[in-house]
Amino acid sequence: MDYEALKDQWSDVEDRDGIRLSWNTLPSSRMEASRLVVPIGAVYTPLKERSDAPLLQYEPVTCKAPCRAVLNPYANVDVRARIWICPFCLMRNPLPPHYKDITESTIPPELHPLSTTIEYQLARPAPAPPIFVFVVDTCQEEDSLQAVKDSLVMSLSLLPPNALVGLITFGTMAQVHELGYTECAKSYVFRGSKDYTAKQVQEMLGLSSGVRPNMPNMPQQPARPPLGPAARFLLPVQQAEFQITNMLEQLQRDPWPVANDKRPLRCTGVALSVAVGLLESSFQNAGAHIMAFTSGPATEGPGLVVSPELKEPIRSHHDIDRDNIKYYKKAVKFYDNLAKRAANNGHAIDVFAGCLDQVGLLEMKNLANYTGGHMLLTDAFTSSQFKQSFVRVFDKDANENLLMGFNASLEVLTTKELKVTGLIGHAVSLNKKSSSVGETECGIGNTCAWKMCGIDPSSSYGIYFEIASQGGPAAVQQGPQRGMMQFLTYYQHSSGNYHLRVTTVARNLSGPAGDPALAQSFDQEAAAVLMARIAVFKAEVDDGPDVLRWVDRMLIRLCSRFADYRKDDQTSFRLEKNFTLYPQFMFHLRRSQFLQVFNNSPDETAFYRHVLNHEDVGDSLVMIQPTLDSYSLEHEGSQPVLLDSASIQPSHILLLDTFFHILIFHGETIAEWRKAGYQEQEGYENLKQLLEQPKEDARELIADRFPLPRFIVCDAGGSQARFLLSKLNPSTTHTTGGYGGGVTSQTIFTDDVSLQTFMDHLMKTIDDLSHSPCFDPNEVKIIHLRVTGGEVGAQSALAPKIGPLGLSPKKIGEDIAKNTGDWKGLRVTVKLTIQNRQAAVSVVPSASSLVIKALKEPPRDRKKEKNIKHSKSIPLDEIIEIARQMRNRSLAKELQGTVLEILGTAFSVGCKVDGRSPKDVSDDIKAGEIDIPSE
Repeated sequence: MDYEALKDQWSDVEDRDGIRLSWNTLPSSRMEASRLVVPIGAVYTPLKERSDAPLLQYEPVTCKAPCRAVLNPYANVDVRARIWICPFCLMRNPLPPHYKDITESTIPPELHPLSTTIEYQLARPAPAPPIFVFVVDTCQEEDSLQAVKDSLVMSLSLLPPNALVGLITFGTMAQVHELGYTECAKSYVFRGSKDYTAKQVQEMLGLSSGVRPNMPNMPQQPARPPLGPAARFLLPVQQAEFQITNMLEQLQRDPWPVANDKRPLRCTGVALSVAVGLLESSFQNAGAHIMAFTSGPATEGPGLVVSPELKEPIRSHHDIDRDNIKYYKKAVKFYDNLAKRAANNGHAIDVFAGCLDQVGLLEMKNLANYTGGHMLLTDAFTSSQFKQSFVRVFDKDANENLLMGFNASLEVLTTKELKVTGLIGHAVSLNKKSSSVGETECGIGNTCAWKMCGIDPSSSYGIYFEIASQGGPAAVQQGPQRGMMQFLTYYQHSSGNYHLRVTTVARNLSGPAGDPALAQSFDQEAAAVLMARIAVFKAEVDDGPDVLRWVDRMLIRLCSRFADYRKDDQTSFRLEKNFTLYPQFMFHLRRSQFLQVFNNSPDETAFYRHVLNHEDVGDSLVMIQPTLDSYSLEHEGSQPVLLDSASIQPSHILLLDTFFHILIFHGETIAEWRKAGYQEQEGYENLKQLLEQPKEDARELIADRFPLPRFIVCDAGGSQARFLLSKLNPSTTHTTGGYGGGVTSQTIFTDDVSLQTFMDHLMKTIDDLSHSPCFDPNEVKIIHLRVTGGEVGAQSALAPKIGPLGLSPKKIGEDIAKNTGDWKGLRVTVKLTIQNRQAAVSVVPSASSLVIKALKEPPRDRKKEKNIKHSKSIPLDEIIEIARQMRNRSLAKELQGTVLEILGTAFSVGCKVDGRSPKDVSDDIKAGEIDIPSE
């Protein structure tokens, strides 16, 4: 099958199942998988919209515990015996009674060959209707505050009638508005400088004795509102739209005076903490969104990111690199704890920022990242970018249900050939262990289930796998011929019920080593997105240059593995069709705002990375390598052109889509004609149509995108043209022309290398590597390490020594702890014997560790207990036995000399031998009063 046919096939699978895999044929052994360089991974969009997806109104049929896989088209069903065999664990299960009428020709929808993705409406109702708590910053200009109020009033008409709405405002103080009190405006005020615990918030709001949603009232007590005490602060839209609208319209700016040299006192952290505490008290595990609208940085109380003094600037990337960050670490810790609390309770936190300056989005990023909330960064709340993006949060389906899921979880099951190594996306780990969990860790790992409190049809997750089989001819011949994975997404639907969407994927296993099917199955677009997610994940914890070197190293290894070339002949370098664009994607990823922080604020970087981790393959690729279309009088409609400076032509119009920006660029000649007004004159209708065509195409691009991109129209030589020039491949720069050569609109003033230079260097590096010796599976390497017995050491200490040898620091650490269990709490030397990426661990004891072990002291915590005195006594026979163990490392001619050496060690340790000082015993041996065996 040729590449174009494969692309169409993968596209059909994505439309049906919402999934794209980096490798569509799975390697049959771990060794073969390690040679692929790009990890086996999937970009999965659980709630991808499908018009033909059936909604089954009954409970799913599941396998017995602990498997719990859901019945799917790959299961073997015996309609006569009324049983089905689970393809994941091969266990036989009886079919439920309501399947009694199925035959070979009449099968239920979930067994249809094309029903690889199916959705069930579960009988379990949601504990409460959807909840929306608006947290509004009042320290902003009147027009900005009015724009927020207008947007919130408008949003009430978009919410389900039974949705609960609450309101919290903050400035110098935080106020929780009691919407249920109709006599007058009533609110509970929290001091902005104080850090309130969850218990304090609940006590102040009178929620301590609250009841959980849907809990029956006791018959002896008077009837209470169905939502408990929280009903005073959260009202259904259908009952209280008038009160809520009134309350919003009466909101005023924060009255606290602000000096000219000061920032407003803004207690963002307290307001969010109160919102989390309010929902935590009465709505645990109920779907909710806390929507925060902030127009500046927190300058007061917990979560403070900059002081109120204007003379003190907010932190930059340069300050973070130099560790010149006064409030950063404390603020991050505060917001991270808040995000974890919200995630545990099933509540999503959305952050909408409307400010030209930074608002502290970098510190607050995990509020959205951990909970699956939205993050939006705009210049002002009065902008159409904010207003239209906010409306799209409440998009609805054909049945008038919100296109968003609440309180969701995702679980991944695999067959024995595959293991899950982790997930990269907006979720938190549920710490669920199973046979599907792998040994290595990529992203949020060491679990097979994750929680995402907010989920929508665009929410996509990068899920990574490893091969469990060690391989070998027997394994290939006898094992199953395909590997399988099943994705179970539970979520609260906005209609009020829980839904379960099940996607089951099966892929063939490769044949013996060198099977060409592996290379042919490579999806370079999905692979580029999965690698970009790993790079961004690394960039959050590692230095930028280290991440770029990792991207380069992975690209070099991949091309070395799959490119055809002859040594010493760079012109012979060839890649198959499904690999040709991958180096180009990596080139643009290296230059992108996701890895290059220059000219971006920390808030912008956090926003861009958040959006990348949210979108599917198609949109992510647009972010990595923007699309460029050209319009001219010579051609009808748009023509895709290279993202290159050579594409700039005086008589052409360019349309650039970077996902975050939509830009229309007029060449010099077109701009002059437009300014002269030719398009308005008779006979120039074709020019008018040419000017309108890119605007119509831009409107189509903007129509369904979230967040709404910024729309820019510019001319060659204009200041806004920088947005285009920064994305183009600089094939024409100020350094490429001859001496005295003129500067044209194609010239880009940059020191960045061009794509051609990048590819030339890539080919040269690969050619140089081809002269170096190949990997020898029979080579044996020895590494000695000092460790604490029975403890898993820090991976950061192990990684530099064993990472280059292809070993997992996590697994080696666990092996060391297991093999040194007899030496718990003692510092010992271990020997790693490494061959063919497998390590054998053995202990190399020292004399002191043997002596201390012989004392039989209880294990101690080396961090808490320091300078321990070893005052116990050892029998002389044990000293002689220790000497025999150390004999091969001793320089003494006879055993007696080795015994004397061990006695010297015992003296330095501080213990006794037969109740006497080791020095006295040593003197007796030298005097001949104590006999020592010859050997």
